[in-house]
Amino acid sequence: MNNKKIANLKLLPFAIATALTCGMVQQASAEIMLYDKDDTTFSTDGYINAFFVNTDVDREGDQFDRRQSRVKMGFLPNWIGFNFGKQIDGLKLGGRASFWVTINDSDDNGTGTDIDVRQFYGTVASPEWGEVLIGKDFGLFSRSNIFLDELLAGYGNVSDALGLVDGNGVSFGNIGTGYPYPFPTSQITYRNNNLAEGLRVAVGIMDPVDTNDDSAVGKSYQDKPRFESEVSYQFDLGGSTIYTWLNGAYQNSENTDSTVKDLASKGVGYGLQAKFGGLSLTGSGFQAKGINPFFTNNAGQATLRDIDSRGYLLQGSYTVGKNRFALSYGKTKDDGNGLGSKADYETRGVAYFRTINDNLKLVAEYNQYEIDAAAGTGLKEDSDTFAVGAVLSW
Repeated sequence: MNNKKIANLKLLPFAIATALTCGMVQQASAEIMLYDKDDTTFSTDGYINAFFVNTDVDREGDQFDRRQSRVKMGFLPNWIGFNFGKQIDGLKLGGRASFWVTINDSDDNGTGTDIDVRQFYGTVASPEWGEVLIGKDFGLFSRSNIFLDELLAGYGNVSDALGLVDGNGVSFGNIGTGYPYPFPTSQITYRNNNLAEGLRVAVGIMDPVDTNDDSAVGKSYQDKPRFESEVSYQFDLGGSTIYTWLNGAYQNSENTDSTVKDLASKGVGYGLQAKFGGLSLTGSGFQAKGINPFFTNNAGQATLRDIDSRGYLLQGSYTVGKNRFALSYGKTKDDGNGLGSKADYETRGVAYFRTINDNLKLVAEYNQYEIDAAAGTGLKEDSDTFAVGAVLSW
């Protein structure tokens, strides 16, 4: 077991929190218009949440077993975002910047609350040819897998082996138990207008990351960017609405040391969501080779190899009035790219969401998390978490 990999990964809940503003998918109807004049708009949106959390940790080695209570953010962090739009010369110009803040200060730095930016991009759009995005935003590989997670506004898994129980950042939701996280990255991405009704295509070049071994004298490099894409199609069928998607990524890493093998990192994600009145059913999954099963950009700098990871997520929810009930089961099987040891990561969750009004929601959730790994790796874990909290958004 590589202890450095675990140490690096324990820093990532903090980094994830700075990135997980993907709740922007909920923002469009809630934003507050600050300026709307002369074909120019400027608006704001925000998200604030906090949970009381109690986790029962059972890990390999009795020294880790405990019951821990926290007051933390959920799967989504707290943020404030600003949006710009301007119509000029037949083009629609746009931009977004979002600023995240943690509600948990540091034990060794007092009021060490951080503010970070994980979206800073501009868009140029035309009704004739589509839209181009330049700047920093979430990637395309695994994008719909996480954006359509039924527990997005909930809590999800908090593995102690991954440093999430005591960490200052967010929980992991279903990251690593059904999909890798599409980390924000610098990119140039094109999105089409509807090629046909309900059909959307996005293709982009992303800043690449080192994915093969750095030898003592060699240097990892990429002579081409990372390529990512997503195709989605939405249609109505027999009184139901069906949304399907397929996304993927490809990158090759070389090394100036000829004894270090090139590594082609490639992955595909897919899914389907069907809505019948108040019932929603979602199934998604991914298959990858040479990719970190937790993070698409290899945060934590795991030593990636030409081996597989694959996972799936099955969910259902039912909404009646202001009440939504959700069930979730996810699993990722990794041959060793994430933490250097072969392991299965599994989570089961049940959640209740109560809408008080358009801006306030209450949440209660119970989650079971399990890592099945070989004895002696320090990874084996069974953790149960109960979380109850509130979400305020605009």
